[in-house]
Amino acid sequence: MYTIRKKKALNDQVTLMVIDAPLVARKAEPGQFIILRIDEQGERIPLTIADFNREEGTVTIIFQKVGKTTKQLDTLNEGDHLLDFVGPLGMATEYDPDIKRAAVIGGGLGTAIAYPQIKKLASLGVETDAIIGFRNKDLVILEDEIKPFAKRLIVATDDGSYGVKGFVTDVLKTRIEEGAGYDLVVAIGPLPMMKFVSLLTKQYGIKTIVSMNPVMVDGTGMCGGCRVTVGGKTKFACVDGPDFDGHLVDFDEAIRRAAMYKDKERESEHHCRLEGMR
Repeated sequence: MYTIRKKKALNDQVTLMVIDAPLVARKAEPGQFIILRIDEQGERIPLTIADFNREEGTVTIIFQKVGKTTKQLDTLNEGDHLLDFVGPLGMATEYDPDIKRAAVIGGGLGTAIAYPQIKKLASLGVETDAIIGFRNKDLVILEDEIKPFAKRLIVATDDGSYGVKGFVTDVLKTRIEEGAGYDLVVAIGPLPMMKFVSLLTKQYGIKTIVSMNPVMVDGTGMCGGCRVTVGGKTKFACVDGPDFDGHLVDFDEAIRRAAMYKDKERESEHHCRLEGMR
């Protein structure tokens, strides 16, 4: 059993939980994920590791209350328990040791996945800009947590209600043209956002890593549900990723595949944790 040590609402839609999971915390790295199950009747859902503390033996998860299981998960409180908490799964993010300057882009709830990347790059001495985007001010998350680790933090909102008005791609283009000199861009969020970030950085020859989060069932590569095409080859996000070269990912195919499940998601009240976020 895995005890919920801390629960915090980040906004009306998003909740943070800190879970006692010392074996997972011992091996966890940015880019990896866990699969949890609330009880014996519950479904298995993947959630990216948002943070971890090896000394305290805890792992932080952040989720949006959009599906049956995430809504049920949000009914639990500090001191309650989860039945299963398996991980770390997937490949940890690999960084070129020569990177000096980077930009980490978080779109909506993707900011929860961007956060550990920003912390890791800071620990490696990389000068990192954090660019996080949301539809409006009410959806902004993790701003205070990111600030200590980012050389520069820029918040963008679609409607201009907070920070810079516009999309993260607008901010990224401005920074590049200002001479930011990025060696690396990490983009995490909805598929269209990652697609257009990758198209932009390709124009400037900047290496780009994206985090793919397709439908996932077993997390071991056996079901094939999380397959993506990268460089013309089939890969599985759960075992080969979730990080991939953004310039090689077939985003159009990934977007079509994601759309195939929309009706079923509505029927079962199960939605992608990034759905509807920019």
